[in-house]
Amino acid sequence: MSSRERVLGRVRRALAGTPEDDTPYERAVARDYLREHGGRTAGETVDLLAENLADYRAIVHRTTDGELPALIARLLAERGARQVIVPPGLPPAWMPADGPARVEDRAVSTPRELDQADSVVTGCALAVAETGTLVLDGSPDQGRRRITLVPDHHICVVRVPDQVVSSVPQALGRLDPTRPLTWISGPSATSDIELDRVEGVHGPRTLEVVLVGQPPS
Repeated sequence: MSSRERVLGRVRRALAGTPEDDTPYERAVARDYLREHGGRTAGETVDLLAENLADYRAIVHRTTDGELPALIARLLAERGARQVIVPPGLPPAWMPADGPARVEDRAVSTPRELDQADSVVTGCALAVAETGTLVLDGSPDQGRRRITLVPDHHICVVRVPDQVVSSVPQALGRLDPTRPLTWISGPSATSDIELDRVEGVHGPRTLEVVLVGQPPS
């Protein structure tokens, strides 16, 4: 018997005494909590996202579609990036033609190979304003989860206001729970018992977020 079969067997035995007419889970838990805190316009929601991203020590940029390629080129140049990982579905127009060498997101790539890349550029699934959180779901413009965990520098593009929601409950209503969701609130960091902060522990040391489609308010 495999471990999977053993676990499922225990679940079946635990559920054996459940009445046929027992209240389904989706109705057993009251979901009458607030969907968002306060009322905001779309622009105010984007401003709140930018504020909370910066509070988590992400570097926030705002630009338009036409200026996006030049901004990404500048950010990569300032980083001194020689290799950049590009997911297969990233819009080609986002990347500068004469920029760093592009590394494909391949299933066979080893962690050591991914670590050779200086940066990674991705899109996102959603961004949550109230928590300053980016959500990636493995879509073609985001690639596999590990490409955003190994390189030390992550540039994430968020289309505003379409990809911005106010709250986590609103995000959960729009996300597909069957996809591999990665929730990112600022660059990777941890603190020891003396509260000495160390960044780059479980992921990128530097997170740059580009809000595209709406000029600064």
